Amino acid sequence: MTLRTPLFAAHHDAGARFTDFAGWEMPLSYSGVAEEHAAVRERCGCFDVSHMGEIEVRGPRALEVLQRLTVNDVSKLRVGDAQYTILCNDDGGVIDDLIVLRRGPERYLLIVNAANTPADFAWIAARAGERVEVVDRSLEFVLIALQGPEAEVVLRTLTPIDLAALRPFAFLEGPVAGLDTVVSRTGYTGEDGFELLASAADGPALWTAILQAVRRRGGLPAGLGARDTLRLEAGLPLCGTDMDTSTTPLEAGLGWVVKLGKGEFVGRKRMALQAAGDLRRRLVGIQLDEPGIPRHGYPVWREGAAIGSVTSGMKSATLGQFIGLAYVATGSDAPDTPIAVEIRGRRVPARVVPRPFYRRIRREG
Repeated sequence: MTLRTPLFAAHHDAGARFTDFAGWEMPLSYSGVAEEHAAVRERCGCFDVSHMGEIEVRGPRALEVLQRLTVNDVSKLRVGDAQYTILCNDDGGVIDDLIVLRRGPERYLLIVNAANTPADFAWIAARAGERVEVVDRSLEFVLIALQGPEAEVVLRTLTPIDLAALRPFAFLEGPVAGLDTVVSRTGYTGEDGFELLASAADGPALWTAILQAVRRRGGLPAGLGARDTLRLEAGLPLCGTDMDTSTTPLEAGLGWVVKLGKGEFVGRKRMALQAAGDLRRRLVGIQLDEPGIPRHGYPVWREGAAIGSVTSGMKSATLGQFIGLAYVATGSDAPDTPIAVEIRGRRVPARVVPRPFYRRIRREG
């Protein structure tokens, strides 16, 4: 059965081109991926990301359960804080990456990837047992991402919430366009921005109000196509493409989120060994010296030896460069290391470069 978000009719009326994503019929683009990408980089754009899952974990032992199941230190969260973290299996492989919002002393909301929602829910519920209540609330909400250098300016016109005081990876609850909304300063584009969580019933009215405000600033609605190109420029891995159960967070370049000192958690043993010197590959940024698209699965070479493979790649609209992410053997992961990407039988010269590829310009006012 194909799923649709509560905003499907609005996307259809706006002339969206749709694509299937994890069983959801989602907007791929409206005016075109390149135009939407540029709007977010230069002004602002809004995305329907209501296909993502929301799992609530609540009860007196909620912190204990989440500390055990995720790699980051949930004990650091105050009410109103959000945290990027990862669910791993017993071998340290990535099940999913997610954001945890602490909505109360014993109440947490997990924002998970659409493709993984049922599996994440089953994994968490099975390991939580009777210690906490675990509820899949995904169909109760809409989630709208408002991203871009003018995102705050746009949102100020719709809410009395003090957005200037809202830190990155924090959230406030209040009215947006007169509708009860959870406003978090998070995103997946490399730009400043917000994600707005509201009831499914309020979704269409909230989307309409945000889109009108975005258009007043010269922004656009944006689909999954631009979401993917923006996140790749920002050097952000995509779960299922750039990391999965065969890769650990340390291999994916996300060691900063793994808190080995917090105590035992699922997958810690393998990650501790890797942190102690047993890391054999790492996800790196690559940039081609000649034209070519480094696509998923293409081999990466160095000095005649295969050292890894590409996971994502494209021509960057913002930078004008051919870029990608690839796993390479440690020892070949330092910036400026010369490598080659095999594209249709030809080894195209390239080099390892730092992530992110694109870093936003912070603007005042």
